[in-house]
Amino acid sequence: MTVSKLVCTPVSYVGWGALEQLWPEAAKFDPSRILLVTDAFLEKMGMIDPIAARLRQEGCDVQIYTDVVPEPPLEIGEKLVAYTREGKFDLVIGIGGGSAMDLAKLAAALGTHEGSVADYLNLTGTKKLEHKGLPKILIPTTSGTGSEVTNISVLSLETTKDVVTHDYLMADVAIVDPQLTLSVPPRVTAATGVDALTHAIEAYVSVNASPTTDGLALQAIRLISRSLRRAVADGQDRQARTDMSYGSNMAGIAFFNAGVAGVHALAYPLGGQFHISHGESNAVLLPYVMGYIRSSCTKRMADILQAMGGYASYMSEEEASRKCVEELERLVKDVGIPSTLQGFNIPQSAIDSLTEDGVQQKRLLARSPLPLHKEDIRAIYQSAFDGAVPQS
Repeated sequence: MTVSKLVCTPVSYVGWGALEQLWPEAAKFDPSRILLVTDAFLEKMGMIDPIAARLRQEGCDVQIYTDVVPEPPLEIGEKLVAYTREGKFDLVIGIGGGSAMDLAKLAAALGTHEGSVADYLNLTGTKKLEHKGLPKILIPTTSGTGSEVTNISVLSLETTKDVVTHDYLMADVAIVDPQLTLSVPPRVTAATGVDALTHAIEAYVSVNASPTTDGLALQAIRLISRSLRRAVADGQDRQARTDMSYGSNMAGIAFFNAGVAGVHALAYPLGGQFHISHGESNAVLLPYVMGYIRSSCTKRMADILQAMGGYASYMSEEEASRKCVEELERLVKDVGIPSTLQGFNIPQSAIDSLTEDGVQQKRLLARSPLPLHKEDIRAIYQSAFDGAVPQS
């Protein structure tokens, strides 16, 4: 019998109005100087000042740091860690999408360590985290990345991506309030939503899946697949936004424990080389990767289709797994994301370099139910370029 392990954020609040728990939880760390990591867009929209004002009412010195960009390059991480070390903070709060939360994790963990961020990268780093660092509270404003419940911080390099990953990057508290997602524009809602769906799907077919992660992943698929189109069409739909927040959070826990695989491995080079958002990189590749590996996880693909509400009693597992790939392709199109690499202006000549970088993502590829070698990765990229979803 296999023993499965489940790692979760110690404290999570999920639901409408969960933000009210911020100060009660922050107070437990007795903070005097707080670093609030967010992005300039959220500050400009007026979302951050009321949160900072509430913390200041309690006598805290709050510094708002907004040098945050999507798919943050390594240099942005280095700059923030240096700022944190100089600032003598005793609590870090990350508010925003995955980039803001990933950077907040870096600030908290590496702010009390020596060396550069590059020294701690998964693929090339030589240093290991030795202690937990500063306490951190993470608050997502999108429904997609699951960063609030993972121990990973993703950084863009010259042509690909790498991560700093350690349990010391786990949040002490996660606060997931759907109300904060109401103003997210349709394109970002779509990209982050398909990202969350990809987390759940890859966790469910992962070689490291367990009964616990299966339950989380399938419920996440149910919630996201029934609500994503509605959230994109009407950002003020409270029920759709709530479903997406719960779905994203559960998908995050599922993939953090079971792992993601081929879709993410091939998405990283798209973001690194062409600066396509992580969510859109996953979305454009999702049907192609799942179509390519379908024969290795037919039963599980049928389960995914059932969770998406598209399963019919007359279907065999083979038929249902094929239908699942079609439904994924349809969903990506329905929410307005380009369905081919050409739709992102990626040339045929890039397939070689994408393949070379994709092969390097061994940490992710190891979880695929179908081993993906260089020739497989090239074939998937070619399919995504041609717009011909493979049906193995």
